[in-house]
Amino acid sequence: MKYTKFGPTGMDVSVICLGCMSFGEPDAGKQKWSLPEAESRELIKQALDAGVNFFDTANVYSAGSSEEITGRALADMANRDEIVLATKVHGRMHEGPNGGGLSRKAILSEIDKSLKRLGTDYVDLYQIHRWDYETPIEETLEALNDVVRAGKARYIGASSMFAWQFATALATSERHGWASFVSMQDHYNLLYREEEREMLPFCSSRDIGVIPWSPLARGRLTRPWDAATARTETDEFGATLYRDEDEQIVARTLEVAERLGAPPAQVALAWVLANPAVTAPIVGVTKSQHLSDAIAAVDLELSDEDIAALEEPYQPHPIAGHV
Repeated sequence: MKYTKFGPTGMDVSVICLGCMSFGEPDAGKQKWSLPEAESRELIKQALDAGVNFFDTANVYSAGSSEEITGRALADMANRDEIVLATKVHGRMHEGPNGGGLSRKAILSEIDKSLKRLGTDYVDLYQIHRWDYETPIEETLEALNDVVRAGKARYIGASSMFAWQFATALATSERHGWASFVSMQDHYNLLYREEEREMLPFCSSRDIGVIPWSPLARGRLTRPWDAATARTETDEFGATLYRDEDEQIVARTLEVAERLGAPPAQVALAWVLANPAVTAPIVGVTKSQHLSDAIAAVDLELSDEDIAALEEPYQPHPIAGHV
């Protein structure tokens, strides 16, 4: 495994982050394709054995079950001081008023609940899962600053939003002397490259860590376009992200993979890793081979010709993944 500094910080992270959305008791939430604890632990152990030290989850994944499973596994198998543990806040955790969002009330309540589920005193990275259009950004940032000052998070990060929103948040933190976002978790893969227009250049200019979610386009880049899985049949959010025209890019990925004698998952992930703006893509897995492919992609070098062939079919897309 290779390691790199996390954006402007001195923290070391593996260049593959294990996404823990697929870990969670299937009956705990809406993700019926998620893995129960025993199967989840096997994959977490495989990741640790391969040198992965970066794990990303969220309070909303399987209604908290992902945090519980991830926390127990890391407590049993890993040295906490070597692990970089990230979680997120924003999604609705209960019905009725104040059940989600980024108000001071929600953030200060949810960080304590996440820490309890994770079984730790602190997270290394606490991220806002999306932009909250109903809460002033000053309120959100001051609450996050208090979380950091209380020692409950080492750093704070953000996820999918417009570049102007991210710039506004950074400027607001700087103006008040508050803890500032050190990372952006955005939607980026061969099928969705709109982040190349503004967000990635902006992050590079500020030395912000970039940890793309869905680098394999929810698995679409790993198999023929018309192949279905349990997840594709039930993932309502994922169904909104990609278009029929993207089939050409999937076909090109399979062609390059065949020419290189490598699985398409490795090729698609190697393309993400080749972008110097990217720190560590977040890879979700449900099978051991998925994780093996992700780890192997770290050492797969694509030629300029390979990259050009993969990128050529792309057409501009509507913004997707911000909500």
